[in-house]
Amino acid sequence: MKNFIILIFSVLLLFACKDNSEKPEEIKAKTTDSIFLLDSKWQNQDGKEIQLKDLKGKNLVVVMIFTSCQTACPLLVADMKKVEGKITKDKLKNTSMVLITIDPTNDTPEVLKKYAQKRDMYGEPWVFLRSDLESTREFANVLAVKYKKITPIIFSHSNIISIFNKKGEMVSQEEGTVNSDAIAKTVNGLN
Repeated sequence: MKNFIILIFSVLLLFACKDNSEKPEEIKAKTTDSIFLLDSKWQNQDGKEIQLKDLKGKNLVVVMIFTSCQTACPLLVADMKKVEGKITKDKLKNTSMVLITIDPTNDTPEVLKKYAQKRDMYGEPWVFLRSDLESTREFANVLAVKYKKITPIIFSHSNIISIFNKKGEMVSQEEGTVNSDAIAKTVNGLN
């Protein structure tokens, strides 16, 4: 009984000492699920430095790849092109198709640009991004994308395409064999 009273007293003391100086908007910002809250720095295919919040205002279709991949990534890239072709023209104006490399060491902006141009994916709505290893891993964790370096140029990785609304909140994910019709339907249904 004595231990129980000590426990109750300790809990009450913790609540009494809690700092309640946070403003409501600060609390809301901490509880939101927007990727735009990540403060990591990225480079696009043109070498321009951006943050994810710079993509705010457009719906995002996001996939993680690496350019030297000869197995799953070409399929994911083809899926992204199929999705782009099925998004209505008015929705496509408000959508960015984002490909993020899991191999920032080898996938420099120059490599990403050449990769995009070769696949006719350069310019709107296409965005290729790279960051440092830590930020790349953090973003992969947000998407639940698992990857592991097997050799200096080969990775084992998840095949996931994620959809985010204009606020950066995840709306949907497709894993494995991707249903491009379903992804386009989701994007076409967003504001």
